[in-house]
Amino acid sequence: MKAFWVVATPALLALVAVPVSAQPVISAKSGMIAKVQGNVFLDDKAVEDSATHFPDVKENQVVRTEDGLAEVLLTPGVFLRMGEHSTIKMISNRLIDTRVELLAGSAVVESDDVAKDTNVTIVCQKGAVTMPKAGLYRFNYDPGQLKVYKGTAEVEMAAQHVTVTTGKMVMLAGDSAALQRFDVEDTDFLDHWNRQRSEYVAMANVSAAKSLIGSGSTMASLGWGMGTPCMGAWGFNAYYGMMTYIPCSGYLMNPYGYQYWSPYTVMRAYYNPGNYSGGGYRNTNTGLGGGGFGGYNTAAATSTGYSGVMSSGVSSNAGVSSGASSAGSTSAASAGSASAGHGGGGGGGRGR
Repeated sequence: MKAFWVVATPALLALVAVPVSAQPVISAKSGMIAKVQGNVFLDDKAVEDSATHFPDVKENQVVRTEDGLAEVLLTPGVFLRMGEHSTIKMISNRLIDTRVELLAGSAVVESDDVAKDTNVTIVCQKGAVTMPKAGLYRFNYDPGQLKVYKGTAEVEMAAQHVTVTTGKMVMLAGDSAALQRFDVEDTDFLDHWNRQRSEYVAMANVSAAKSLIGSGSTMASLGWGMGTPCMGAWGFNAYYGMMTYIPCSGYLMNPYGYQYWSPYTVMRAYYNPGNYSGGGYRNTNTGLGGGGFGGYNTAAATSTGYSGVMSSGVSSNAGVSSGASSAGSTSAASAGSASAGHGGGGGGGRGR
C-alpha cells in the first residue's frame, strides 16, 4: 500500500489526516493528537485511537490523560508525549509561537528538527522553557521540574534567564532557577514509551518519504528543492496507519539515533541500509552531532519501509500493545523491552 501524506509549510502546517481516499485537510496551526493509548480526553470528550482521524488541539483546549498516554504533534519535527494522569493546555497554537502549559503530571518533548521561524514554549509552574536545539526534554509538574536529557533549553523564571544543557535540571516551582546535575540513565515508563514511539515514527518515515519521489509539483509547492531554506512536513503513512515526519532535504538523525529521510535521499535506505549502522552526521540547523543508525541496523528494506526489528509493532497502528485499553503492565513491559531509557543511539544530525 502506498503511503498517503499531508504536509506542513511555513504558512500551512498543522494538519488533520483523513482516509486515504479523501483529500488532506491543511491548516496553519500547531497541535494535533497523533496517538493515544488508554483513556485520553480533549476537554471532556474521549479521544479514540484511530488510523484515520487525528483531532486538532485548539487554543485554550485541554488534553488530559487518565490511565493513558498521548502523543501531540507541535511544530514540524517536535513531538510532545504525555504520561499517565497528565494535563496540558494549548495556550497558543500559532507556528511562530506555540505555547503549551503543563498543568499536571509529566510530559516529554522530543525535538527532532528545529524549523526556522517557529518557536515552542512549555510553561510549567513558574517557568517558561524554550528549546532552540534538537534534544530530549522532560517536564514534571509535581515537583515542578525540567530535565534536559539531550540538547539545550532556555528558562525564564523569577526574573532570571538560565541555560540548561545536557545532564542538567532546574526546579520550576521555587524562587530561584539553580542548576543541578541528574543521572540521564534514571528513566521511567514515560521515557521508555517516548523512545519506542520515536522508533515507530522514524520507521514510518521511509515509505512516506519514498511516496513523494516523482511528485515534483507538490514538493515545489512546499519550496522543497528551490535552493532556499525550507521546513519539513508531517506525513501520514497509510501502511503503518500513523503520522511521521519528512525532512525537506538531506537526512536527519534524531536524539535517539533513528533516521528520517527526505525524498531526495530515501533510496539510500532501500539500497544500502547497512551503511548507516555507524558513523556520524552533523545537523547544521541544530548543532547536534550524529551517532549510529539506532534501531535500523538490524532491519531489512522492503517496498513499504523496513521489516525485522519493528515489523510486528507497526502493523497495528504502531501502538505499544495492540488494542490496549490502558497503559498497564503489558504496555510497560513492551516499552521497557524496546528501550532501557535514553542510552544508546546517537545525537541528532543532518546530512546533505
